[in-house]
Amino acid sequence: MSGVILAGGRARRMGGCGKALLSLSGKPLLGHVIERLAPQVDGLVLSVECRDENLERFGLEQVPDPNPGGGGPLGGLLAALSCLPEGSDWLLLAPCDAPFLPPDLGSRLLRSAVEQSRPGALARYQGELQPTFSLWHRSLEPEIRRAVVERGLGGFKQFLDLVPLPAVDWPESDPPPFFNINTPEALERAEALLRRHSDRM
Repeated sequence: MSGVILAGGRARRMGGCGKALLSLSGKPLLGHVIERLAPQVDGLVLSVECRDENLERFGLEQVPDPNPGGGGPLGGLLAALSCLPEGSDWLLLAPCDAPFLPPDLGSRLLRSAVEQSRPGALARYQGELQPTFSLWHRSLEPEIRRAVVERGLGGFKQFLDLVPLPAVDWPESDPPPFFNINTPEALERAEALLRRHSDRM
């Protein structure tokens, strides 16, 4: 299983800067996500809108969106799937602004996909689907390509309406496992959560 981190988004509510480099407890958000995702996969790449020299410090291959600004997260997934190394059939996806993502994300999603003979799976938390925390089989690449290139789809939910995948429910926990940082207030809350749970993080 390989992994990809969606690192191309910009936080409009945080001054338009790249979220990956926002500092959380003295470390870039992307650094927190890499620490949690890397042990779950055999290899890890960054999905970016276009190559960013500021991300080179992390030592990961950057996979640019073939349609910058137009492909959305689905375009980023397509680019990463097309670069899957030989012998790796599964791609684990996560966003760059989720510092508390579960350490068993990949194993639980893979188990669900295999048990139900489906080409992927996604997380669900408190009844809400979390499509950016998901697992995709390389066999979906042609279908995703058609959705992006021919239908102009950019969002996961649109694609999942066409190709439903099983959802894996996660138990409630503190800190919330799929907490995203989209506002200054969310960043402050993440700082507080890290301080409170520093012995467990």
